[in-house]
Amino acid sequence: MIDIDADSQEFDQIYLENFPILHRYAYTLLRDKELAEEMVHQVFLKILERAVPVDVHTSLKAYLLRSVNNECLNHIKHQKVRQTYQTYATNSARNDVQSPSSRLAYRELELHIEKAINDLPEQCRTVFQLSRFEELKYAEIANRLGISAKTVEAHMSKALKRLRLELADYLHLIVWMLVIRLWY
Repeated sequence: MIDIDADSQEFDQIYLENFPILHRYAYTLLRDKELAEEMVHQVFLKILERAVPVDVHTSLKAYLLRSVNNECLNHIKHQKVRQTYQTYATNSARNDVQSPSSRLAYRELELHIEKAINDLPEQCRTVFQLSRFEELKYAEIANRLGISAKTVEAHMSKALKRLRLELADYLHLIVWMLVIRLWY
C-alpha cells in the first residue's frame, strides 16, 4: 500500500517521474498534446485537492495510468454529449426556420418592417437607411447629407421611436428571428 501525500516532496518526485509516460498515454487516447497535458494535470490536481492521502493498493504507475484513462474517457464522453446537444439545437433551429408557418411569419415581418421604414418621412428614412443598412456613423451621414450631426441624431431618434410603435405587435417575432440568427 502506497500513500500519496500532496504536501510532501515525494509528490513532486512522483509527478516528475510519471508525467512523461502519463502524457504519452493520454495523447494516444486524445490525439491532442495540450489536452493530454491538461488531463494529466487534472489527475494530479485531484490528488492535491484531496483532504486525505490517496491509498494505492496496486502499483503507483498502474493507479496513475488508470486515473488518466478515466479522466480522458470522461472528457471524451462529455465532448460527445456536448456535440449531440449542439447537433440537436442546430437541427431544431433549422426545422423552426424552415417550417411553412415560420417562413410565412418571417416574410410577414419583413413586409411590415419594409412598410414601416417606407412610411417614415423622406429625410428621416434616408438617415435611418444610411445608419442601419450602410452602417455609416452620424458624422459621416451629416457630411453626406450636408446637415449637422445633431440633426442626424434627431432623425434617428424619431425613426426609431416610430418604428418601435409601428412594430410593437411583432416584437415576439423580431426576438425569435434574432435568436435564430445568433445560432447560425
